[in-house]
Amino acid sequence: MSRLRQSVLYMPASNARALEKAKTIPCDALIFDLEDAVQPDAKETARQQAVAAAAEGGYGDRELVIRCNGLDTHWAEADITAAASAAPSAVLVPKVGSAVHVAAVAETLDAAGADQSVRIWAMIETPAGVLAAPEIARHERLDVLVMGTNDLANELRAASVPGRQPLLPHLAFVVLAARAAGKSIVDGVFNDLGDPDGFVSECRQGRDMGFDGKTLIHPSQVDPCNDAWTPTDDEVALAREVIAAFEQAQLDGRGAVTVRGKMIENLHAEQARRVLAAADAASRRR
Repeated sequence: MSRLRQSVLYMPASNARALEKAKTIPCDALIFDLEDAVQPDAKETARQQAVAAAAEGGYGDRELVIRCNGLDTHWAEADITAAASAAPSAVLVPKVGSAVHVAAVAETLDAAGADQSVRIWAMIETPAGVLAAPEIARHERLDVLVMGTNDLANELRAASVPGRQPLLPHLAFVVLAARAAGKSIVDGVFNDLGDPDGFVSECRQGRDMGFDGKTLIHPSQVDPCNDAWTPTDDEVALAREVIAAFEQAQLDGRGAVTVRGKMIENLHAEQARRVLAAADAASRRR
């Protein structure tokens, strides 16, 4: 199983106190944001602070990701070059519209002397990005697709409504692209901090659609997000039953077996192993 990315928290890199506080937040990954959360006159400070924080460390096992400014801005190249020197887990690139964009970032990282361990995450938040998601996901330097649902809804002129019905076909297509390429994919943010029930509902929707986790805008969202993606005790118990029954069936020379009234085959055993791996990873995080 790839590493756990259930809770991925954006932190404004212009806020030094927030970067320090992030060391105590139980999320799986942190995105030090140089883009949307930072005003133009604070871009330089944010870049310096993000690079310093990533280089200094102290964040435990969390993945540290630096989100650069858009490739069409005059900040982007300096952001990526500076990130290369800090060796974060990855650089997150906004508004990726084609694999050419990913290749350009990879070239900039290489030119700056970045190790191949510095990976690329790509935000899919435009119609062009959705349509190009299969080729974007196949790039060898790319590890994760990140949905930018706010910008995508805006560019589609789609209504922002509970349940996200207007976005579901596009979200499903990008999940499909990620899985076809063997890459991780993280859902977009939930904006209404005053609607915790709506947030949990959207987390469960994302989990059921196949997302590995969700991007978050506030530390208060981390625990309910982790809870939504962590298998329940009953799910873990069922997974163990499925694996035990399937393994016994194999020993007996049978290709299928029934567990709790349902036919179990190899694919169900594979799903059960993923449940146990996720539960084990979540246990280590706690």
